[in-house]
Amino acid sequence: MDGKGKLAVKCSKVCKTFYARNRKQNETNEVVRNLDLEVRENEFLVLFGPGQCGKTTILNLLAGLEKTTGGEIEVNGKKVEGPSWDRGMVYQTTALFPWMSVMKNVSFGPRMRGVKKAEWKKRAQYYIDLVGLTGFENSYPVKLSGGMQQRVGIARAYCSEPQIIFMDEPFGHLDAQTRYLMEEEVERICGEEKRTVVFVTNNVEEAVYLADRIVVLTDMPASAAKEYVIDLPRPRDNTSPEFLRLREEITRLAEDNMTTGGEADAG
Repeated sequence: MDGKGKLAVKCSKVCKTFYARNRKQNETNEVVRNLDLEVRENEFLVLFGPGQCGKTTILNLLAGLEKTTGGEIEVNGKKVEGPSWDRGMVYQTTALFPWMSVMKNVSFGPRMRGVKKAEWKKRAQYYIDLVGLTGFENSYPVKLSGGMQQRVGIARAYCSEPQIIFMDEPFGHLDAQTRYLMEEEVERICGEEKRTVVFVTNNVEEAVYLADRIVVLTDMPASAAKEYVIDLPRPRDNTSPEFLRLREEITRLAEDNMTTGGEADAG
């Protein structure tokens, strides 16, 4: 990382342990350990790691949906102490309101914040058009395909006009062809509507295709093992020698982290 650009997110020695009580004993589950992470303004950062390594927990901590058990998180210079409108989330499951139309789902954030109707309708229409759903404003989620539902989720996150958007494996449940199309759409949308994005995936090709920078995580408890600055022209060619080299190297590192039980050097 060249250090250019305003610092948007900073994690300092962040830890997260879940505690559960039962009748026999106290149980603990350490999910994140001493995570140091920085994200620059308008950067597309990908957190890459194996399934169940703690990626979603990290996003929840950044979004303020979970509290740390150690360390500190700052967003735009302020300590994260809970959720905020300046942070948007796109979930793996679309989490749309089934009783609301596309227009009402997308405009949910500004409506809840008391934005005047003319303004929220204009803003929502802009993002509906941006994600390619013009003409579906009055449709309900049940009538939409999985890819279209995820477009609604992306439009909803952008419509609240957050400074940072977190995406938690948003295409993980889609079929391969739809997933490729959605990756292309996200790249296009991010090119047109700049935001700081932290994107979680366990798909290495997706990571290399989308990222400005990839942070490879260890197996649980998660910490940063290594980072890669992806200096490839956009749109990216996933058959180019450098793309394939990066894909192979990152895959090998992730596999090594799993076999060593997450004890990789985080330095």
